[in-house]
Amino acid sequence: MKKLNDFLLGILGGGAISIGVTAFLSAQSKPVGALLFSVGLFMVCVMGLNLYTGKVCYLPGQPVSYLGFLAIVWVGNLIGAQLTAMAVRATRLAPPLIEKAEELAAAKSGDGLLSLFLLAVLCNVLIFMAVDGYRTNPHQLGKYLGILFGVSVFVLCGFEHCVADMYYFALAEAWSGETFLRLLVITAGNSVGGLLLPVCFLVRQRSGKAQA
Repeated sequence: MKKLNDFLLGILGGGAISIGVTAFLSAQSKPVGALLFSVGLFMVCVMGLNLYTGKVCYLPGQPVSYLGFLAIVWVGNLIGAQLTAMAVRATRLAPPLIEKAEELAAAKSGDGLLSLFLLAVLCNVLIFMAVDGYRTNPHQLGKYLGILFGVSVFVLCGFEHCVADMYYFALAEAWSGETFLRLLVITAGNSVGGLLLPVCFLVRQRSGKAQA
């Protein structure tokens, strides 16, 4: 039952990010859209949903079984993004959103793999800041500002977020072996970016204990 629950929360997490992406695509101004995009991560954090880019940050110190949990969440996020895209495509809102999604999907498909990887690394450094800030910041305002700034900055910079990209590809109906490969590269980059700061903190903590 736990795995099923993790999977369902992953589907909802993918749907939440997709709603944020839809708000971004709907905005006439990119800065405004970047701000609105943050509603996706806000929903994930407040409702306790599963999102791969957030959960991967807490891999250090976890048992090997946590990798299976991450795989379940990733697949759930993919299905959530696909289902949301199918729903949006069936509405009157679809034409302009699809056009923008096609442009973004084409840009990602035409980019180099190293570029996608590095942009994904940078993205999840910010996602870790946002998610861990929400979890640990003792100030209510700080919790939500972390989400707002973390998401807005990565969107404005054009960094790569694997779950958002799942939705772009799904909405544009751009799935192929090539786009799936690129999604895996972006996922790998998000994983590395999400682990950079936690691993550094863990090393520093252990180093401090050893010196003591």
